[in-house]
Amino acid sequence: MAIPKIEKKNIIDALAFIDENNIPPTNESSRYALVDKRGKKYPPKYVVAVADHLANKTTSISTDGFNTIEAKKYLESQGFTIETIPQEEFTLVITANNAESTDVRFTMNNLSLGDKYKPLDAYFQKATGEKIKRKYNKGEKKITNQTMARIACQVFEKQLERLSVEDKEHFPVCKYNANSKMIYGIYPNKDEFRRHINSIEYMTYKYDNNQFVIYCWNIFSSIIFVQECLKRFGEAGDQFVLIYTEKDNKETFNGYRNPFSIKLLESKNLIFRGAPGTGKTYLAKKIAADIVSNGNCNEYDCLSAEQKEQIEFVQFHPSYDYTDFVEGLRPKINDDGAMSFELEDGIFKKFVTRARKNYENSQKSKEDIEKELSVQESITDFFSDIELGVDTLKTIKGNEFIITSVDDKHINISIPGNTIFNKLTLKLDEIRKMLESGQKFEKIKDITSFFGKSVNSQTYSYNFAIYKAIKARKSTDLRKNTSQEEMKKYVFIIDEINRGEISKIFGELFFAIDPGYRGKEGAISTQYSNLHADPSEKFYIPDNVYIIGTMNDIDRSVDSFDFAMRRRFRFVELRADEHLDMLDALKNEELKSEAIKRMSALNKAIVAVEDLNENYQIGASYFLKLKTLSFDQLWTDYLQPLLQEYIRGMYDEEGIMRKFSEAYGYHESVLGDVNGSSQD
Repeated sequence: MAIPKIEKKNIIDALAFIDENNIPPTNESSRYALVDKRGKKYPPKYVVAVADHLANKTTSISTDGFNTIEAKKYLESQGFTIETIPQEEFTLVITANNAESTDVRFTMNNLSLGDKYKPLDAYFQKATGEKIKRKYNKGEKKITNQTMARIACQVFEKQLERLSVEDKEHFPVCKYNANSKMIYGIYPNKDEFRRHINSIEYMTYKYDNNQFVIYCWNIFSSIIFVQECLKRFGEAGDQFVLIYTEKDNKETFNGYRNPFSIKLLESKNLIFRGAPGTGKTYLAKKIAADIVSNGNCNEYDCLSAEQKEQIEFVQFHPSYDYTDFVEGLRPKINDDGAMSFELEDGIFKKFVTRARKNYENSQKSKEDIEKELSVQESITDFFSDIELGVDTLKTIKGNEFIITSVDDKHINISIPGNTIFNKLTLKLDEIRKMLESGQKFEKIKDITSFFGKSVNSQTYSYNFAIYKAIKARKSTDLRKNTSQEEMKKYVFIIDEINRGEISKIFGELFFAIDPGYRGKEGAISTQYSNLHADPSEKFYIPDNVYIIGTMNDIDRSVDSFDFAMRRRFRFVELRADEHLDMLDALKNEELKSEAIKRMSALNKAIVAVEDLNENYQIGASYFLKLKTLSFDQLWTDYLQPLLQEYIRGMYDEEGIMRKFSEAYGYHESVLGDVNGSSQD
C-alpha cells in the first residue's frame, strides 16, 4: 500500500473538485476529517483518491491501494489539518426476518463491512424483555466478534445439539454478499470444520464434553447464523442486539495493526522486494510482532519472552546451506575425548519443531493433555529420586545396569556385567510413548510389537526395566485445572533470501513450505532421515507457521532465485517513498521534512537516468543515519558510493553524479569554507 504520486497543488485542486461535485455517501469518513481554513471538512482517503485522479489522469476515482491512516499521515506531512471525529455507537437489532442498524451504511448485501467495526456489547432479548448475556468461560475475552454467535449457541444449545448430523452440516451460517456462496455447517470439532471449510476463521463453543465449531470472522459474519436460530427455535418477538463502533487506528486491519499482516495470514509465505533502504526488514519485524501478539503490539521489544520464541530471524548468504537451515552432521567431542559426528537440527527445523508442538497440542483433548502431563510428572519424579551413577536396576533376565545421565532425548546407561557393550543410549521418547499408550506390557515381545518391529532390540530389555520401575511408583494424580492449549502463530523471517542458493538451502522442503501442502498431508522424509532415531519419521510444516522473506531487486544474485520457490511465495513490492513513518525516529520535524525533501528530489533524478528505474531509488532507512550524521556525511559516506556503483560503466558518469548531488543538495566544500563539511 502506498500513497500515489501527488503534490500539495493536486490536493488543493481535489478540494475544489469535491466542492463542485460533492462526496459520494460510500466515501464519507467517520474517523478523520481534513479541515480547511473555512472549517469545511473532507474525508482524507477520498481527497487523496481525487488528487490522484486529477494529477495522474486515472480512469476513475479509486481509494484502493492505500488506507485511511496513510492518507491522514500524508496530508499532515503536506501541512493540512486533520481532525479526529469522535466515535459513534451503533445498535444492530436482529429478528427472525430482519436486521436493522442505526448506522445507515449497514446492509445485509455487504457483511464484509463488519471488518471495519468492533463490538461493544451483545445480548439476546426475549419477547418479554428479559435480556440474556454471555456466560463467559475462564480465559474468554469479555466481548469479541464471536460473542453474539456464542450467545446463540448458549441460548439454543439443546435445540442445536438435537439436530441431526446432516441438519448441522446444512445449517446456514454466513453469506457476505449477493454474489458470494452461502457458508454452511455446525461441526463437532476443528478438524471436521477444516475438512469442510479450509479456513482459520472459526468460532468454538464448548459445553459439557462437546463443542460446536462454526465459521466466524468479523462482527457481522454470524448475523445469518443467529437469524436462522431465531427462525428455527425462537419465539415471536425474540431478538439479538449488537452494539458496536468503528475500530480505532490499531484495529483498522481485521484486528491487526498492519495491512500486510492480513496478506501474510492469507498466503502463508510472503516476500518483500524493492529498492535498498525501503524498510523491508523493518516492516517484516513489525508484521511478525503484530501477528504473534494478535494485533496488540507491532514492536518486537514490547513482546513477552514467550512471544519472542514465536519469531525467528536468519539472513541468507552464498555459503549458507541445508545443514545450517534444516539438519546436518556436526562434530561432537565424546566423554572419552574422541570426536564423532551427531545429527543436529538446523535453525528452521528447530523453529518448526516448536510450532508443531504447539499446533499438535492445540488439537489434543483435555484428557490426552492430562494423560501426557501425568506421564511427564511420573518420569520427572522417577529420575529426580534416583541417584545417577549409583542406583542399580535389573532387566527381566537379572542383568544389572546403572543410569548415568539423562537429557531431553536420551537415557545413558552403564552395564557393568557386559564386557563388550558396557555403555548404551536409550531413547526417552520410547519409554514416554509406552507409558502414554495405557497398554500393559508383560514381555519384551510386547514392546517389539508395539513399535512395529519384527526383531527384538537390545535396548528394549532396559526400556522394559525402566518402564516397570516407573509404573511401580505411586501414580501421579491427573491435573484438575488442565485446559486445551491455544494454537499460536509462528513467524520465520529470512532476510536477503535471494543471496543464498535456494535449492541447496531448502532441498526437499520446496514441497513442504507450499501453502497447499501444509500439515501432515505434505509430510516428507528429509535427506538424513535414515539417521533419525525413528527412520520412518516424517517432517511437515504446520498451518501455524508463516514465512517472510526480503530481497533487493537490484542485488546481483537475484537472477539465481529459484523459480520453483517463486511460485510458492507472494511477492509484494515496496516503493522507496513507502514507510516514511520510519523517519519519525529522527524526533525532529524539521529534520524529517528536509530528509523527505532531499530523498524525493534524489529519487526523481535517479529514475531520470535512462538505464535506471524505481528499483534503484533510495529508501527512507538510509536517512535514519541522520541521528548521528549530517546530510553531507550521509552523502559522502553512504549515498555517493552506492550511486557510483549504480552508474559504473555508463556514459558521462561524472555528469550523472553531478546531477545526483545537485538534486540531493550536496555542494562540495571549497578551500577556506570551514563550515562546508558540517552542512545540515
